[in-house]
Amino acid sequence: MLAEIKSLAETLAPRLIEIRRHIHAHPELSGEEQQTAAYVSGVLSSCGIAVQESVGKTGVVGNLRGQGTDPRTLGIRVDMDALPIQECTKLDYASTRMGVMHACGHDVHTTVGLGAAMVLAQLPEAIAGNIRFLFQPAEEIAQGAKWMVDDGALVGIDGVIGLHVFPTIPAKNIGIRYGALTAAADDLEIFIYGESGHGARPHQAIDAIWIAAQVVTALQQSISRTQNPLRPIVLTIGKINGGRAANVIADEVHMTGTVRSLHPETHADLPQWIENIVANICNTYGAKYKVNYQRGVPSVQNDPGLTKILEQASREALGDRHVEILPEPSLGAEDFSMYLENLPGTMFRLGVGHQNRLNYPLHHPLFDIDESAILTGVVTLAYTAHKYFQTTAPAQAHQSLENIPQ
Repeated sequence: MLAEIKSLAETLAPRLIEIRRHIHAHPELSGEEQQTAAYVSGVLSSCGIAVQESVGKTGVVGNLRGQGTDPRTLGIRVDMDALPIQECTKLDYASTRMGVMHACGHDVHTTVGLGAAMVLAQLPEAIAGNIRFLFQPAEEIAQGAKWMVDDGALVGIDGVIGLHVFPTIPAKNIGIRYGALTAAADDLEIFIYGESGHGARPHQAIDAIWIAAQVVTALQQSISRTQNPLRPIVLTIGKINGGRAANVIADEVHMTGTVRSLHPETHADLPQWIENIVANICNTYGAKYKVNYQRGVPSVQNDPGLTKILEQASREALGDRHVEILPEPSLGAEDFSMYLENLPGTMFRLGVGHQNRLNYPLHHPLFDIDESAILTGVVTLAYTAHKYFQTTAPAQAHQSLENIPQ
């Protein structure tokens, strides 16, 4: 079966590059992926795959039945949205839309998902159960996964696999991580309320800017002395607004930022920990405050069983030297974690780095990939799906494909 998957994927490779370049040239922002969704639906339908549109607003679901009797359904999730970045690559297939670019590789994700669907649709004997392809919108604003879940896209799925491109991993390689892959990412907003006064007489006022500076410094210093250093936290205040004039002591400061963490226990304690620090400083200097802590997406925690299947399948398909076990997680965030709150899953890193040229990071206006990575991603997904049904004991199926909310 591996030989058949590889042969078919290689035959499809030129077409897949065309698909990727088309999607890359026509990026759409989060929640606006109507044309991408229509394109995806057309490709899936042409393969004989049953398609549901407008799932999770602009998402697309494709259902493929295998020829076996395994009642389970494996989900394959890819995302479709682009970023508000002006592309500067000057490629022949560069973005045709001003200020919008696939700078995070979601064009590659969508293409790899379509490629796996095209391969498995022609090899239904490769899967003993069912495959549900989840083409998700709005990952970049961490909303699309929730939209898909709320629309019932996970009903009946027993496990899910995802991928994300990574420019520091060479093309033709993948990276696998057991346990935490990405961080929980939350939004933080802090208001400091002081009292205005003359810049020459600070003792007659309550300086909101100076107190805000104490808050920022204390938050950073407290991490190293009150938090477990083996459970990392990254707290970034990215925006500060305050003050009215150069000679007027500010009466209000507004700060916004992001908080990243890996461990669920630490994540649960962060809002109270931050508020205690802000409260202690403000109370000391007579200021008032307000802290708004908004939970974002949780950490991606890869399921060990599915990750083991992924590792075994990729080693067989790609060879040991093309499979890296990642020693460290990333403090980036991924709303794939929203699926993992409902069922087991695993996400891997797809290497897209060029061998002999500079590789720009994700979200950079010059970001580009080695397109040989597309074939690697398709083979990895398709063969892992095959191995899933070969190596995992059948469990009680959730619900049939017909029971997905329309």
